[in-house]
Amino acid sequence: MAKGITREQIVTAALSLLDDKGLDGLTVRALAARLEVRPPALYWHMRNKQELLDEMSTAVMRRVTTAVSALPPADGWREDLAAYARILRSEFLLHRDGARIFSGTRIADPDVVRMKEPWLARWTAQGVGLADADDAIDLAVAFVVGFVIEEQEQQQSAGTDPSRYSIDQRDAWLGPDVPLVKEAGHLRDHGDQRFERHLGIVLDGLAARFDS
Repeated sequence: MAKGITREQIVTAALSLLDDKGLDGLTVRALAARLEVRPPALYWHMRNKQELLDEMSTAVMRRVTTAVSALPPADGWREDLAAYARILRSEFLLHRDGARIFSGTRIADPDVVRMKEPWLARWTAQGVGLADADDAIDLAVAFVVGFVIEEQEQQQSAGTDPSRYSIDQRDAWLGPDVPLVKEAGHLRDHGDQRFERHLGIVLDGLAARFDS
């Protein structure tokens, strides 16, 4: 690769490396090797790994912003927030450990943060307090990040050890004196159905707060 690498090339290569090796395999040395440069060359563009993660997270959130901007205005905060949560999850799932790279990062593009302005204007005009509206966005993000981290971790672990989440083995491990715990384990679902149900619970809780 040519010596004049750019931040965009670094982020693209880092996301590709993430998909191949996961967050634990995303090292400066491995990234430099993928870009065919020496590790010090990366530090001309990124001061440390945290800055790299900030840029990777920002790249994902730019896609989220583009997708959200293409949506027609919703009737209310609930529809806005539900659509945002679904898009966020979809974009995180495009990358191995996609939600893990987002956790604790700082968005490096002000346009991504500006995305909230139309929502806040719409929601406050509908009677939602500004602090409550901002909390609602933060809560939705926290829910999606946590849900997807767990979702991806289980998928990846099951891929290497199919018995890891065996319900039958769990039942035997728990023993005979917790029938409700065992029954609840058999009721658990995964993926879209579980996400939508949990998202609904979050939105119902916010609605109860806004209406109080």
